[in-house]
Amino acid sequence: MSQRLGDLLVREKIITPDQLEKALKAQKEAGPQARLGSTLVHMGFITGEEVTNFLSRQYGVPAINLQYFEIDPTVVKLVPEETAKRYQILPLSRVGASLTIAMVDPTNVFAMDDIKFMTGFNIEPVVASEAAIMEAIEKAYGQVEVEEGSNVDELLASMGEDADVELQADQGELDITELERSAEEAPIVKLVNIILTDAVKRGASDIHVEPYEKEYRVRFRIDGVLQHIMSPPLKLKDAIISRIKIMAKLDISEKRLPQDGRIMLKMQLGGRKKQLDYRVNSLPTLWGEKIVLRLLDKENLRLDMTKLGFEPDSLEKFQKAVLKPYGMVLVTGPTGSGKTNTLYSSISLLNKPDTNIMTAEDPVEFQLHGVNQVQMKDSIGLNFAAALRAFLRQDPNIILVGEIRDFETAEIAIKASLTGHLVLSTLHTNGAPETISRLMNMGIEPFLVATAVHLICAQRLIRRICSECKEEVNLPPQALLDAGYTPEESKTVKIYKGKGCSNCNGTGYKGRVGLYEVMEVDDDIRELILIGASATELKRKAMEHGMVTLRRSGLVKVKEGVTTLEEVARETVH
Repeated sequence: MSQRLGDLLVREKIITPDQLEKALKAQKEAGPQARLGSTLVHMGFITGEEVTNFLSRQYGVPAINLQYFEIDPTVVKLVPEETAKRYQILPLSRVGASLTIAMVDPTNVFAMDDIKFMTGFNIEPVVASEAAIMEAIEKAYGQVEVEEGSNVDELLASMGEDADVELQADQGELDITELERSAEEAPIVKLVNIILTDAVKRGASDIHVEPYEKEYRVRFRIDGVLQHIMSPPLKLKDAIISRIKIMAKLDISEKRLPQDGRIMLKMQLGGRKKQLDYRVNSLPTLWGEKIVLRLLDKENLRLDMTKLGFEPDSLEKFQKAVLKPYGMVLVTGPTGSGKTNTLYSSISLLNKPDTNIMTAEDPVEFQLHGVNQVQMKDSIGLNFAAALRAFLRQDPNIILVGEIRDFETAEIAIKASLTGHLVLSTLHTNGAPETISRLMNMGIEPFLVATAVHLICAQRLIRRICSECKEEVNLPPQALLDAGYTPEESKTVKIYKGKGCSNCNGTGYKGRVGLYEVMEVDDDIRELILIGASATELKRKAMEHGMVTLRRSGLVKVKEGVTTLEEVARETVH
């Protein structure tokens, strides 16, 4: 818009071409966030009022002087302060389903769409100068904070002596038919559908729908980080929860216990059909049920191991281990670190007509052709240990166990790996060497661990730098040395980061990549396991044999310009 605004102002003879050229140069130096209108005002070529009146005439949007406008504090609460500052907008008033907002740039359709989605109201823009809007934002949000945190003594004094007190009944006992009716209303159905589809468009992995005392909040986990998306009106809480529970085939009358369900949707996206699978969990909290939906999008599942982020040497070791006819390969890391993706990639590599692959999963996240997948059901006694026992009578070649949680599962899995089966599984540990200690703590004998386990892969997921706004940054050599680079590397390595743009929603990151620590259990490591060596000793020996640690894997990706030092420091230890 900036170039167009400048040309229009020149055409209307409000500024000269020379002034426009100087302003554009100053705007470029100030960075991508700077606006041409504001730059012209700062340089004294034009007044804020002239810009506002011009935009008003040009785009047919009313102009407003915020100094004389009374802003409704309840309307201000509809839009978070950080959103208002990011888009340079301010909610002013609400009439019915329409919300009036003051904007610096009335052509910013993206901002209007975002506010519409966040609040559920139709947006009516009015135009005001940047200085007036920023001043009004500080004033309006300052007032909201004061109101929310007002002094209790003052409040009591204002109420007087005879304040009526009424004990409020618990609202948990709502009529089921009323809940069902409200959940089927067109606006509620539309709102829930928008939340589910918008998560796909934004590339979210999880949706959090959270009730609080005075706010109802929807957040998406995008590239591993939660982002606030919208705050629907609190009065819609029960209807939204009921709608999601009906879609997931959960009991809407049960509000005291956690429930698990599944939603399967077909949607049109970019002119093609997409099948989506949401894993739904409801949890009773202090102010109502919180619902988390895990989005399982088959298109996000990468089954090509070469594209996951392994270093070449680590990938070679991992593939060599999974191609062995027997033994155990363990993938470790916290929840949401991509363990399932790595295991599915391994299975995809091994999935051939002459191989019988059995998996025990809780839950089955993706359906793989040619693989016998079994869903765990603890309520009827079908747990990992029971499934493993049954698998051994099903003539398997390869067994995948979703997670080793206890001694019984670990014992059967290790015995299966010692009797001619390849066993793949996951554990929750911080690094590859610590996994050995974890198995021993479960009660597995050292000689069984040393014989059965062939390889352990620890992993994390970190965010990639956005390719659209990537730029080089200068860091002192000492900061690079502290991060773990050698003195030689610190002189040559180039560090990049994302400036923040519309492509990455201002975060500077877009997409994720894996960090991998692959420890091969060779003869030297086996001897250390047999004498009960600590995780530190195992790590030292593995590094002597060429193991790339999680931190080193991260530093390599920083060096390649894939990620930032902050991301590596957030997920790994030096």
